[in-house]
Amino acid sequence: MNFIIWIVIGGIIGWLASLVMKTDAQQGLFLNIVVGIVGALLGGWLLSPLFGTGTINADDFSPLSLLVSFLGAVILLAIVNLVFRGRAR
Repeated sequence: MNFIIWIVIGGIIGWLASLVMKTDAQQGLFLNIVVGIVGALLGGWLLSPLFGTGTINADDFSPLSLLVSFLGAVILLAIVNLVFRGRAR
């Protein structure tokens, strides 16, 4: 059951990050889930030590962990935009 919640929350975080980075029209449901989960991993690696919390991947569903996961997804989309388009939005 925890895996399903992880997928749903990852999809929502990926979708919100794609709205912020204006890549929502290019992404589907599957890519939003991937961006949310991989972004949470990136946020856990980069931002968790700064905020002192876990991410959705560490089964921590606090508001601060959701913020760290969301920021990680935004950073991931910015990196993808830089690599494939040559500019961040």
